Amino acid sequence: MAKSAPPPEDSKNPAPIVDVAVGVLQRPDGRVLLAQRPTGKPEAGFWEFPGGKIEAGEDRVAALKRELREELGVEALEAQPWISREHAYPRLTARLHLFRIPRWRGTAQAREGQRLRWEDPRAVAAAPLLEANHTIIRALALPRIYAITKASAFGQNEFLQRLRTALEKGVRLVQLREPSLEGTALAEFAAAVCALAHAYGARVLCNSAHETPAQADGIHLQTEALMRCRERPSFPLCAASCHNREELLHAAAIGVDFAVLSPVLPTPTHPDAPALGWETFSQLCRDLPMPVFALGGMRTELLEQGMRHNAHGLALLSGIW
Repeated sequence: MAKSAPPPEDSKNPAPIVDVAVGVLQRPDGRVLLAQRPTGKPEAGFWEFPGGKIEAGEDRVAALKRELREELGVEALEAQPWISREHAYPRLTARLHLFRIPRWRGTAQAREGQRLRWEDPRAVAAAPLLEANHTIIRALALPRIYAITKASAFGQNEFLQRLRTALEKGVRLVQLREPSLEGTALAEFAAAVCALAHAYGARVLCNSAHETPAQADGIHLQTEALMRCRERPSFPLCAASCHNREELLHAAAIGVDFAVLSPVLPTPTHPDAPALGWETFSQLCRDLPMPVFALGGMRTELLEQGMRHNAHGLALLSGIW
């Protein structure tokens, strides 16, 4: 007798949503801790970041600290809010609330029989990864400093020297934005910036106000261009400029790799422009699926403060050159 077909999924009873606190423990060398799900658990053998279910009425950070104690025997000394992502599995939808953990007490131990590995997010060898973690790994691989070109302040030759110095100090993500250049002059400057950046393993995004050169690694959408988009532009890397929650949500909806939110602090060029401040910046970035860089009045020494307020890192126009 033939087996009957399984009953259709009951749309009135969708898979439950489970809120999960996830910790990204990151060493000073940039490596992050991954754990392999042990035998007997769903998705056994897959690698993921440590963490677990947030109980009803439980604070996210409290849940995270509890899970890290139970799983790894470590005490998180700082939990920096980062991104939140949803992923649908056959039995449930996991709403992942990720925190970066730069400091903790104790040595990570496999208290639940899981295997542990410290991995470079730019070249993860652990496999297979739990599906939800592929996008998280790509986001972690983004540098924390996003440098925006400013040749108009120095002249092209002097700026290229300053760019070389910044690259030698570790800058690995650059936005080409030169409103005063166009045509052949812009094309030649763009080629020089890309060639120099690529020599150091850095990536270059071209501002959408310019025609994107073939050498660029992606596009950075100005706000007006972002709001006209109904889908993600087909570039390997795509970023967007935002100034409010609506724009951030639209950037998330089309799937940009990261956003820049400004102005966070007053700037010398626009001292009277209303600034968001760190608390508002943090509120606007809450529960977004993509990393957000802080722009406006930024200096490299503000990086840790920014990261404590949901910023992935800093976007620098004047403060980097």
